[in-house]
Amino acid sequence: MAPPSALAIATQAVQRLVKEESYYHKEQASQETRIKKLEEDIAAGGANLDSNAEYVLKQEKTALEETKKVFEPLKERIVKAVGTLEEQIAISESDGVAPVAELTKAKEALKSGQKVGGLTDE
Repeated sequence: MAPPSALAIATQAVQRLVKEESYYHKEQASQETRIKKLEEDIAAGGANLDSNAEYVLKQEKTALEETKKVFEPLKERIVKAVGTLEEQIAISESDGVAPVAELTKAKEALKSGQKVGGLTDE
């Protein structure tokens, strides 16, 4: 089996980073929901709270802040990977050796990477 082309590798890198970014957004939303529910339970003095609810709330807030800190470095990695993918697409188009399906997949990944990386107006 032939090793993957540089275009395929660059495409997969962008796809992976975009997926990773999506997962972090889901995690952030989940953490915010848990924090809001815990704050409401504490404010209401819920009987189902254990004695360390304040500590758990603090830990959840710390975890949320750590999740938020991931986005800027991740965005930088996406921008870098998009740049590499753009170069590989240009090389592949000029050489004319890349399969059409591979180029199409690369261009789709490029669009999603540009959107997530803030490189387009969409």
